[in-house]
Amino acid sequence: MSGPELTRRQSLGLVAAAATVGTVGLGGSVVRAAAPSFQTKIDFKDPKWNRDTYVRLDADIDPTKEKIGWFRGNVYGVRDNEPVRTLFILDGFSFVRTKRLEDGSYRRMLREIGFYRDAKTGEIMKTWHNPYTNEDVRVVPIANDPYNYTISEFKPQPPSYGGLNKDKPPPEPFLLDWRYGPDDTVILTTDIHLFYPNALQPDKWVRESSGAFNRVSELFTYVVKRKDLENPALTHVKCVGSWSRITPWLPWMLMGQAPGHISYFCSFGAYDSVDQIPADLREAARAMDPKWLASPTEDYGPSLSSIENYAREQTPAPVPTGWTPPQPPPPRTLPAMPPKK
Repeated sequence: MSGPELTRRQSLGLVAAAATVGTVGLGGSVVRAAAPSFQTKIDFKDPKWNRDTYVRLDADIDPTKEKIGWFRGNVYGVRDNEPVRTLFILDGFSFVRTKRLEDGSYRRMLREIGFYRDAKTGEIMKTWHNPYTNEDVRVVPIANDPYNYTISEFKPQPPSYGGLNKDKPPPEPFLLDWRYGPDDTVILTTDIHLFYPNALQPDKWVRESSGAFNRVSELFTYVVKRKDLENPALTHVKCVGSWSRITPWLPWMLMGQAPGHISYFCSFGAYDSVDQIPADLREAARAMDPKWLASPTEDYGPSLSSIENYAREQTPAPVPTGWTPPQPPPPRTLPAMPPKK
C-alpha cells in the first residue's frame, strides 16, 4: 500500500512528550535523540496540531522508535455489463520511522511490502489465473523502498512519481478533515486524486500498460480514541481504519488497455512487534530481503510507486500474434414489458 501524506508540532497547549532518550543510526552515524514536544490539546484548525497528530497516527514522533503498520483487504475487478469480481486478497505491512527537520517538520521514512493471496485458499500466490484472459500470469508483489515524504504545517506536494507528475499546487495550511465520532472517538478522512503520465507507455509495454496516463484515487478513514490523542505519553497513537484505492489494471495481469479498473478495499492498523506479522507473510518478505523487516534509518530515494518500480525491474511480456485486450460482455437488455391493457 503506498500510503497518505501529512503533519505535527507545538503551540498553546504544548506539553512534553515522554522524555525517552535513545540512540538511532541516522545518515550512517549514531546519534542521541529524544522525542520532540508536541501539542495534545485538540485543535482541528491549527496546522501544527494537524502536523503533529498526523505524524503520531501515521508513524511515531519519537525518532528512536519505529511503527509497524499492516493492511489487508480484497481486490476487485470492475467492468461494464457484469458484476464486480473479487480477484484476490492483498496482505502486507510497512515499517516507518520519522526524523525531525530543522524547520520543525518531519521526514517520514518508510518501506512497505504487500503480497497477493488466493481469494479462496488464502495462500500467497506466485501465479494467478486471470479469468478475463483465461491465462496464468506471474504475480508481482508490492515492494516499495522507500516511500518517503515530508510532513509539515503545509499540505504536502502530490507525489512526483519519478518526475512523471508535474502538478505543483501553491502552499496551503495543513488542515485535515477531522470530526468527532461516537463513543468518544475522533475520525479523520483523507483523499488524493491523481492523473499523470504512465511509466508504462503502451508502445513499449503493450500488455502491461493501461494507457498513456494513470488515473488513481486513494481514500483513507482513521478512527482513534480521543483520550489517546490527548495523552502526552503516546508518541504513537494507535488507530484503525479503511483504505480504498481505485487504479488501472495491475500491469502483471497483462490486460493491456482493456476497459475497466481495479478497486482495493482494505483495513489497516499497527502491530506491536514483528512477531505479530503472519508467519507466512513475514517469511515471504524475509526471503526477498531481510530489510523488509525493519524501517529505514536514513533518508534516501527516489520514492517511487509500484508502477514506477515495475518499469525499472520488469521487462515487457511477449505479445502473441493477433492478441487484443479482453473486452467486457455486451450490454444486457431487459425483457420487453407486455403491453398495457
